[in-house]
Amino acid sequence: MFEITGTVKKVFEEQTFGSGFNKREFVLTIESGKFPQDIKFECVKDKVALVAALKPGAKAKVFFDLRGREWKESYFVNLNAWKIESLGGADGAPAVDEDGAPLPQEPGETIPDEDVPF
Repeated sequence: MFEITGTVKKVFEEQTFGSGFNKREFVLTIESGKFPQDIKFECVKDKVALVAALKPGAKAKVFFDLRGREWKESYFVNLNAWKIESLGGADGAPAVDEDGAPLPQEPGETIPDEDVPF
């Protein structure tokens, strides 16, 4: 298990394959050393919903696993995200857990007034 914090650069459309497998990818820009690094993550199957809350420019913390495989004597590595926490930024989207449910707000955060019917 790994985690990293950065700024959402790009969110790709969901891909669904003939086998029924689906995935959605996004890119996080990490401020690392002299040059920023753009790192692509993917969410697969039931974790695809986690990506819906991401907006370019927003800060996020991504929890992920490394996945490696061989295909025709070529080797591939995927960063498989399984939890994403929004840290605010472009849209101030609420943080979500690995099931896509909103996480409780941090103490001291205010909740915007909403129209209440009473």
